[in-house]
Amino acid sequence: MTILRDVHELTVGEAAQRGVAKLVSEAEQGSELIVTRRHRPVAVVVGIDRLAALEEAAADLHDLALVLARTATDTGRRTSIDEVLRAFGHTRESVAALPEDE
Repeated sequence: MTILRDVHELTVGEAAQRGVAKLVSEAEQGSELIVTRRHRPVAVVVGIDRLAALEEAAADLHDLALVLARTATDTGRRTSIDEVLRAFGHTRESVAALPEDE
């Protein structure tokens, strides 16, 4: 699977000759343009809908990686709120006695 689809490659000079309006129009139509300088990719022009889809996919992959890491490292041990409070030198009662923030 590739991230980009319907990709067209063009040089910076070719992109300049086409103009911004033409590049934007092509991106709106679904083309993804890779702009190169000295045969190296330096920029990509994609439509906003495609960018949103790529960002959503990246967020999904981040969530998946987090789930996999948690699954792989979960020992099954759970920490109670009382253990956490004790670690910070508190009890439920001492927290309840703290003044309310306004």
